[in-house]
Amino acid sequence: MTAVLQLDDVQVKYGAIEALKGITLEVNEGEIVTLLGANGAGKTTTLRTISGLLRPTRGTVSFAGSRIDNVKSHEIVALGISQSPEGRRVFPSMTVLENLQMGAYQRRDNLTADLERVFGLFPILAERRKQQGGTLSGGEQQMLAIGRALMSSPKLLLLDEPSLGLAPLIVKKIFEIIQEINEQGTTVLLVEQNAVQALKLAHRGYVLETGNIVMGASAAELLADPRVRAAYLGEDVA
Repeated sequence: MTAVLQLDDVQVKYGAIEALKGITLEVNEGEIVTLLGANGAGKTTTLRTISGLLRPTRGTVSFAGSRIDNVKSHEIVALGISQSPEGRRVFPSMTVLENLQMGAYQRRDNLTADLERVFGLFPILAERRKQQGGTLSGGEQQMLAIGRALMSSPKLLLLDEPSLGLAPLIVKKIFEIIQEINEQGTTVLLVEQNAVQALKLAHRGYVLETGNIVMGASAAELLADPRVRAAYLGEDVA
């Protein structure tokens, strides 16, 4: 398989605090890969480093064979990486359509096909296209955040806690749509505290603990591992 994203010995610091302590991982073209870990493990820091919002103090980040750890964040979007952030962060006073258009702010081509794709994935957004983003429900805002990220037509989609704070039925729907996005040809790197849902969806996964990757395996292997089950699935291990 072809690695579309590679992190090699990446260290990131917040002042004197070492948030990532030298992590190495890869995401192959066409995969869904999930990052698991407790709060503060370094999951969001990893995504922000890939997106160019943070700079590694050591190590390299490569996308499609080229280093991007010194590339500006808007240029990384143009290269084909887009992120749907934790907390959704929709523009509350903009309409649904305007929010989606913001996701394509660097593009100068026709957006019709991508808008149709997003509305096909999220029909409720088509119905709400003239409604302000801040008036949507939590689940609808999450759909809008993912749709906005898709409007840059990314090769790699970064998803940070897409199920956070949502009702179980909405979570199920969101994960079904993530799978559909992947089946349409977009590679996905998923940060998710709902370990069961993430591992059922993903092809492979990594476990982060206090800035270190402590496990990396197929999703099925992680789902069956007693240490993972005890730490993230709430199961006691004899």
